[in-house]
Amino acid sequence: MHTDDRREKILQAALEVISIHGFHDSPMSVIASQAQIAMGTIYRCFQNKESLIHAVYQTLEQRFHLAVTKNLPADLPLQERFLHIGRFFMDYCQRAPMDFRFLEQFQNSPFGATYRRDRILGPSGSGFLHGILIEALTEKTLKPLPIEILCALFFGPLICLLRDQDLGFIVLNDSLIDKTVAACWDAIRK
Repeated sequence: MHTDDRREKILQAALEVISIHGFHDSPMSVIASQAQIAMGTIYRCFQNKESLIHAVYQTLEQRFHLAVTKNLPADLPLQERFLHIGRFFMDYCQRAPMDFRFLEQFQNSPFGATYRRDRILGPSGSGFLHGILIEALTEKTLKPLPIEILCALFFGPLICLLRDQDLGFIVLNDSLIDKTVAACWDAIRK
């Protein structure tokens, strides 16, 4: 088996195991077993568990970023772009619940502390969302708040609803998602 194939198997196994059991209850031996590889193979691909966790996060982040930017029509008005991003975010997380669970754990753990906002907005403001937010603030479409607060007001409720659905507390349908994304837009628009 090629090294890249082994690496992908390890990343997928780590995603599966960690999304179910969490970081602390996912030893490398269980990840190796899930990937159906020898324990030493993991350490040939990743220096340690922390580097594996960061690699899974970066893979998921790239996957989401590529998907959302690929499906975001640049010619949409700002409000429609926000609604599109919010709806796409909800759809993506519902279609990929393991991704959502892993990302939630990562962003709310010491592993994700250094990434939390920078990785959403991009280093030095280079993220896709940062550009849209700056454009909306420049056009005075949004409330004059720091970008981090605008992100929290827009995405925070969506994340909370996805978490509640994942826990079985609520059932989201298309209509409810559309109304919720619109309400999140209303929270940040001027």
